[in-house]
Amino acid sequence: MMRVLTISSLVLISALCASGADAVTFKHIVVIFQENRTIDNLFGSNPTFESGVDIARSGLNSKGQTVPLTAVPLASCYGEDHSHTAFVQMYDTGKMDGADKITPGPNPGCKVPPNSQFKYVDNSTGTVQPYFDLATQYGFANRMFQSNQGPSFPAHQFIFGGTSAPTTNSVLFASENSKDLSEPVGCTAPSNQSVRLIDPRGSETTNPPIYPCFEHPVLPDLLDAASISWRYYSPGPNGIWVAPNAIRHVCVPMLVNGKLTCTGADWKKDFVPNQAQVLTDIKNCNLAGVSWIIPDGDESDHAPLNNGTGPAWVASIVNAIGNNPACAKTSEVYWNDTAIFITWDDWGGWYDHVPPYRIGQSNGWGSGYVYGFRVPLLVVSAYTPAGYVDNDTHDFGSILRFAEANFGLGLVGPGYYADAYADDLAEFFSLIQPRTYKAIASKLAARYFIHKRLSGIPPDDD
Repeated sequence: MMRVLTISSLVLISALCASGADAVTFKHIVVIFQENRTIDNLFGSNPTFESGVDIARSGLNSKGQTVPLTAVPLASCYGEDHSHTAFVQMYDTGKMDGADKITPGPNPGCKVPPNSQFKYVDNSTGTVQPYFDLATQYGFANRMFQSNQGPSFPAHQFIFGGTSAPTTNSVLFASENSKDLSEPVGCTAPSNQSVRLIDPRGSETTNPPIYPCFEHPVLPDLLDAASISWRYYSPGPNGIWVAPNAIRHVCVPMLVNGKLTCTGADWKKDFVPNQAQVLTDIKNCNLAGVSWIIPDGDESDHAPLNNGTGPAWVASIVNAIGNNPACAKTSEVYWNDTAIFITWDDWGGWYDHVPPYRIGQSNGWGSGYVYGFRVPLLVVSAYTPAGYVDNDTHDFGSILRFAEANFGLGLVGPGYYADAYADDLAEFFSLIQPRTYKAIASKLAARYFIHKRLSGIPPDDD
C-alpha cells in the first residue's frame, strides 16, 4: 500500500504510532453526494496542487492522438452522456481512449466546444477552490471509483445500500436511469416506468427492463436495528437521486388520494425533502448518526444544470459542522466526533486517465458492471492529517464499510453487496488527538442556502 503524506514529522510519527485499538469511533457520519465529475475534470486546473495527486492534463482519443484538456466553466452549458454504453465506449477494454466517442447531451442554444469530453473545470475565479482547500487541509483519494458503470439512479442505490440489484441474491443490476425522467422514479413511479438490467456478461438485452422498485437490505436496516439514527436529505421526494424511494420496505408505497406515495415509518421519520435542513439540524444539535445529503439543482455540480454554487454548498456544510459550538444539552462538539465524506455519484462523461481497478470479483459478484470510472473523494475529520493523499482502491462500498465498522454493525449483505469487497477507509483517520478546525473559505455562507428557495431544478436529469 502506497501513501503520500505532506505533513510535519511530528504528525507523521503520531500517525504511524496509531493502532487499531486507538482508532477513534465517530458518533456521526456525513455523506455529501455531488454530481458527475472525474478527478481529472474537477481538479485539472491545478494538477500538481499537492504532492502525490494523480491528475492528467491530456488524454488519448480513439485515433491514438494525445488531446490536451482545456478549461470549461463548472456551470457549462452542456454535459456528456454517462450511460453504461458511454462507459463501454470510453473504457475500450481498458485502453481508456474512447472518450471522444461519447456524445454531449442536447441543450438548445449551447455551442459545444471541440473535444468536449477533454475538459477541466476552470478555477480562475476560485469557483472550485473550496474543493482544493478541503483536499489540502484533509484527505484526498487518488483511487476512488464509482461502484457502477453507469449513471445516477444505480449510483445512488450503491451509496445507500451497496447494490442496484432488484433483489438480495440477484446477479443482475439496474444499470441505467429510468425510462422517463419527467415521471417519478422508484416505488412511486407510474406502472409504465422501467429500468434496464445488466447481466454478469455486461449485456443489457438478455433481460427485460423492470419496474424500478426493489426489495433487499440497505444500510439503514442495520442502523435501525442498532438504534442509530439516520436521515436522507434531498430536494424533494421523487427523482433518480432519491435512493430510499426505490426500496420497497423503506418507501412502503400506497395510494393516497389516488397517487402512489411513500408511507413507510422510516420514510416519514428519516427522509427530509429539503436538503438545506441539514444546516439547521447541525445548528440545532440535531445531527443524525448517518446523513446522506443530496444537493439542489443549483448546488449540484452536474453540467449543465448547476449555477456554480456547489463548492460553496459543500463548504457550508463542512463549516457548519466544524464551527458548531458545544451542544447545550450534551456538551458534544460535532467537529470532534464527525467523519465527513464528499464524493461524486458518477463520472458525467468527462475524461479521466485511470482505468477502473477491476471489473468483477473473483467469485463473480459484480461481473459486467463493477467498477466504474474514478470520481473524487474528499475525507474530512478532526483525525485526518492535513495533505493526506491516499492511493488505496475505494468505491461507494468503502463508505458503507466505514459506517459498518465504526458502529459495529456487520455487513449489509455478505457476498452480494459492494461493502463486502471494499476497504473501510480507516487510513484517513490516523491522528490520535483531534485537530482544531480551520474554516474553508467560501463566497457563500450557510445562511444563503438556508434562506434560498428550492430551485425546482433536479440535481441530475440524465
